[in-house]
Amino acid sequence: MIPTMAAAGALCPADVRAQFPALAAEPRVAYLDSASTTQKPRGVVDAVARALSERTASPRRGEYPWATRLSAEIERVRSAVARFLGAERDDAVVFTAGATAAMNAVAHGWGLAGLADGDEIVYCPDDHTSTVAPWLALRDTLSRFGVAVRLVPVRRTESGALTAGALAAAVTGRTRMVVLSHVHGVSGVRAEPAELRRLLDPSVLLCLDCAQSAGHLPVDLARLGADFAVVSGHKMFAAPGVGVLYCAPRTHAALRAHAPGGGAGALGDRMPARLEGGTLDAPAILSLGAAVDFLDSVGIDAVERHTRDLTRRAVARLASVPGVRLRSGEHAASGIVSFHVPGIRSADIGFALSAEQVYVRAGGHCLAGPDAEAVRLSVHVYTTPAEVDRACDLLTHIAESA
Repeated sequence: MIPTMAAAGALCPADVRAQFPALAAEPRVAYLDSASTTQKPRGVVDAVARALSERTASPRRGEYPWATRLSAEIERVRSAVARFLGAERDDAVVFTAGATAAMNAVAHGWGLAGLADGDEIVYCPDDHTSTVAPWLALRDTLSRFGVAVRLVPVRRTESGALTAGALAAAVTGRTRMVVLSHVHGVSGVRAEPAELRRLLDPSVLLCLDCAQSAGHLPVDLARLGADFAVVSGHKMFAAPGVGVLYCAPRTHAALRAHAPGGGAGALGDRMPARLEGGTLDAPAILSLGAAVDFLDSVGIDAVERHTRDLTRRAVARLASVPGVRLRSGEHAASGIVSFHVPGIRSADIGFALSAEQVYVRAGGHCLAGPDAEAVRLSVHVYTTPAEVDRACDLLTHIAESA
């Protein structure tokens, strides 16, 4: 168990870092790619090892002790995740293979049967591909059956902002849903879902991509007014292979099994089993429970303060470097700082930093537009101010040498 830092109002990243085996083994590495995937704390590693080595069974598939105990453990994780994300009820939490699978479940579990000819979806084409592509695919599928669904784009500003007013202005009487990222994966800009919800007619659903917010800052989905939300487990310390689809209770009657199989398929299946066809990935789900325990022990408010302070530190340093064009500004305080250095390829910057054991994301951000080739630094609880300064020193040298 890590030292609880929430009571003190601040955390010690060096103490936290010691709980991450990969980072403890390579103390020279400055891992600044947490928006891609987080490192895994010891508790998460142990949870996966126990799941694979002790009393393996199929959850919800047997009445013998190993199976029933595993089923109960998974339901305890569901309750913990519901509390952590501010879900009204445990059955609002559906386990998926990741955020991408969760967004596709919304598109096909709700949209495939629920959208009619002429209906509209408001979205941001500048968001992550996993937030956009499922709706493009659904539109194309429905068109083959003579159903024309219109996707209404709303672009971000040059600074990466996407205001609630701009989104609400795109809504018409045929709008059925607004889809957007809670925190953008390159600009780091936080959306205003609660304000947007107040501007929307109650009949219009709100779907949030929380892959870059859950586990990074406090998320209360009921308070934000979300009807659907998707979460990526591996971006909040859990193992790969698990995500969360939040479905507000008012959406349950409209949901259909999008991937029928063992445990799901009949229209009468209760939630969340209706959307959990097949055998659940028990090790990954249990790792998510351990990740929530870890975040609770640190304190999500302390996490947000720490990443906000490091974000502002990096922005202040890089803003004064000639030749660095920031894509993140003071409005971005969610652990993400992105930039371009005109005349130098992002891949070359990434290679130069990697040679000094500073690991960042250099382009290939799974989105369209100029942000796709930005260099991104992303921090988390194990990141130290010294690591941020080290990266900024190297980037200053690279930019001045161009």
